Amino acid sequence: MSQLKQYYEKNVVPSLIETFKYKNIMQVPKIQKVVLNMGLGEAIHNIKLLDSAAEELKIIAGQKPVVTRAKKSIAAFKLRAGMPIGCSVTLRRLRMYDFYNKLVNIALPRVRDFRGISGKAFDGHGNYSLGIREHIIFPEIDYDKIDKIKGLNITVVTTANTDEEGRELLKLLGMPFRN
Repeated sequence: MSQLKQYYEKNVVPSLIETFKYKNIMQVPKIQKVVLNMGLGEAIHNIKLLDSAAEELKIIAGQKPVVTRAKKSIAAFKLRAGMPIGCSVTLRRLRMYDFYNKLVNIALPRVRDFRGISGKAFDGHGNYSLGIREHIIFPEIDYDKIDKIKGLNITVVTTANTDEEGRELLKLLGMPFRN
């Protein structure tokens, strides 16, 4: 069992029960999954870029990514439906906790001029999304082997019903919010 999961069960659950006055332990919000997504619009012109992005996402997540394809054709972007334009990974259970721990304690503090992340990126149902401009903040990525710096979207899906519950859950799990 991961250290973060043990910490969640021993410290976070009692704190959330006390804060929100839950009557049942099953009402306590928890992290359901973490989704990593790399959208590559340039993959239309250079398909090799998609292969390198998939390999780097595999190194970051520890799981093989799925290639995402365009749903619609957009003539202005020379994009046809079905063309590969990105890759994504859904992490659950142990890998999810390990990645979250690595994100909060190792990767985010490596961001240049880091002052915390915005607390406003919740979706209304307790799920949090954050964008990272440079995927090289993860320690597994070898800077010398990178052909292009890519962005990365990370979505933390929780079982919380409100943003307030989701924010408190992530804050107790170590997410460095600014405000």
